[in-house]
Amino acid sequence: MSGFRIALAGVFTCLAIYLFATAPEPLVQQTQLANGQCVYPAQDLFDGVNAINDVARSIYTKRIVGEGGKVGLKFGEDWQDPGVEKGPLPALFLRLTAAQLERKPPQLGLYLGSDAPINKSNLFAEKQNISFQEVKSTRNPIFSENATIGQVAMYPDVAGVQPCVSCHNEHPDSPKVDWKLGDVMGATTWTYPDAELSADAYLSTIEAMLTSVSEAYGIYLERAAGFKEPVDIGVNWPESGKLALPSGDIFMVEVRAAAAARLVDAMVAQNRLPAFGAAYAEAQKCAH
Repeated sequence: MSGFRIALAGVFTCLAIYLFATAPEPLVQQTQLANGQCVYPAQDLFDGVNAINDVARSIYTKRIVGEGGKVGLKFGEDWQDPGVEKGPLPALFLRLTAAQLERKPPQLGLYLGSDAPINKSNLFAEKQNISFQEVKSTRNPIFSENATIGQVAMYPDVAGVQPCVSCHNEHPDSPKVDWKLGDVMGATTWTYPDAELSADAYLSTIEAMLTSVSEAYGIYLERAAGFKEPVDIGVNWPESGKLALPSGDIFMVEVRAAAAARLVDAMVAQNRLPAFGAAYAEAQKCAH
């Protein structure tokens, strides 16, 4: 059992102690939890994996691409071409993560789109663009169901770090060159075949997403290890002022730590069960 699963199992245990040993009137879903039959709506899964994607891309964009450019690391669309010594741009890092995710059994789909993308393959189709305009206007995710692919969620992709803004504004193929921090640059779309899933399926899919991020970063590290100018791959980040990249383990420690609070929020689903708000507070005491 991974450390992540053990930690979440500890939270579940604390929730169970609170809900089933001290709560005066058990709810229907509390009984399901006690019987090991906790059921999650796909929306909670989408919230969890989107949190992982958000923090992973933010860390990669700011601390790898942004700081890496200052010490001589290069990034571009042609990063996989023979003889090219570059890493993937943030959007391509997401695509690489999505490709790793496609190979795994949870059948979780990930797609990044926009109405003004650099790469035309990321341009939203007409129906997708209608949903995106709502997301861009409200800055809230929207959830829907598709008869063919199942559950669909679209989350705003906000320009949260300067390297992302600068890259799009300076790119020769960018159809928009006046992006600013805080702009909604696009949307992340997730798909999952089922409307509900068990706690085990939830944890397995979360772990699949984390593994996919790790694999995507690992592919970049393998390429960087062969650069003519040696890159120090280990404990240092580019922000140290060295031509360096953190190891996969160190990178993922940062991702897991940054995503942890949002993952727990998604799992305890305070918005769905009134008792979970107090249960979550009790679980936090127990976990510490």
